[in-house]
Amino acid sequence: MKNLKQNIEAELKNIEDILSRLPGMEDLHKLSVLELAGTSAMVQSFYNGIENILKQCLLSKKIKLPAGRNWHKELLLLSVSKKIVSRSLAEDLKKFLTFRHFFVHAYAIDIE
Repeated sequence: MKNLKQNIEAELKNIEDILSRLPGMEDLHKLSVLELAGTSAMVQSFYNGIENILKQCLLSKKIKLPAGRNWHKELLLLSVSKKIVSRSLAEDLKKFLTFRHFFVHAYAIDIE
């Protein structure tokens, strides 16, 4: 369990670092395409950190992680069903999951 706590603390430190470097909403329209792509990569990294925490929590409970094409979505749903996150938090995180999917599959120049 100590390992889990240390791993989560490390992920949270990385997430906090990412969040502290993101521009505010009011500044997004001022960013160049390149800066916006970099900002988008940071948002994706934020969500990757969240997924890492969810995976570690599930594994610590000896719960098999989802696999396959939709594993990102299934991970979030499984985390709700195992009471690791609330439905309300999952709804908020789903927005980042949707963005992550868009970012991975779109052209950077299409990000607004």
